[in-house]
Amino acid sequence: MNDKKFQASLVSHTNWVKSARFSPDSRLIVSGSNDHTVKLWDCAQKTVINTFIDHLEDVNCVRFHPDGTCVASGGVDKKIKVWDIRSKRLIQHYDAHPAPVTGISFHPSGNYLISSSIDSTIKVWDLKMGQILYTLYGHEVILFIYVNVKNHEIFKSIY
Repeated sequence: MNDKKFQASLVSHTNWVKSARFSPDSRLIVSGSNDHTVKLWDCAQKTVINTFIDHLEDVNCVRFHPDGTCVASGGVDKKIKVWDIRSKRLIQHYDAHPAPVTGISFHPSGNYLISSSIDSTIKVWDLKMGQILYTLYGHEVILFIYVNVKNHEIFKSIY
């Protein structure tokens, strides 16, 4: 049995937290909430480093870039946002889907981002070019998506 015990509650959002992820080095956490914000947390200090307030509606999903320097979020406002956590600035913004974004995931190279939506599509974004590469169709509604190159899966979706 694991002897690890509860460490702390991180409190700052003013509504339900829908998504939270550790940074690649586990020193930071990013969270997204129904309060329309994305928060960056310091795990050691248990404090908010920054609050990103660019979404107009609930934030459904958040992820760290594989190199840990950026975070991305997707929300009910149908948008994807990418922030540089060092400068705390919005560096990319996509009007991503005609319906809420339900999931996002970075490719391990960090060059691509995939997104899913209740519009039944998966979109692949080229982050270096700042544009969509292609759209995939096939599910009725996509709730979750991730990339797993180690197991030879390009991406997997759960509906």
